[in-house]
Amino acid sequence: MTEQIDPARILEVDRLVSAPIDLVFEMFTQPRHIDQWWGPDGFRNETHEMEFSVGGLWRYTMHGPDGKDWPNWVRYQDITPPTRIAYEHGGEMGEPAHFDGVITLQPQGSETRVTITLIFPSAEARDATLEFGAVEGGRQTLARLDGFASSQMLGS
Repeated sequence: MTEQIDPARILEVDRLVSAPIDLVFEMFTQPRHIDQWWGPDGFRNETHEMEFSVGGLWRYTMHGPDGKDWPNWVRYQDITPPTRIAYEHGGEMGEPAHFDGVITLQPQGSETRVTITLIFPSAEARDATLEFGAVEGGRQTLARLDGFASSQMLGS
């Protein structure tokens, strides 16, 4: 039986990325790739450690355009190459997760539909994230993924 999640706890963004699914999946698996595109416009990502495996940890800092640093951690819960990555996501190490995330990839011809779904513990937590600009930030992040993946296909 599948648990029905209250839609008021969910935030979702998606984009059709101009690259094949195997390449898009790879963009999520290695710091040398993900540090080039993860985060909204104007942010720079710095990976401190990344073990891309179930139970593995990705610890990174997002450096904001205003000079503020945003610590983050991701604990991978499920990885099904090349279509699904599930994880829990928090801020400072030692803090509980802020939300659960699921990234799904679906091939659409020579392109890939990337969907990021965030599931919050409450509607209030989701709403606070919406007020912070998470939807636009997610759209910008996926646009950066699209640009980076496309550049990798061109060999640049």
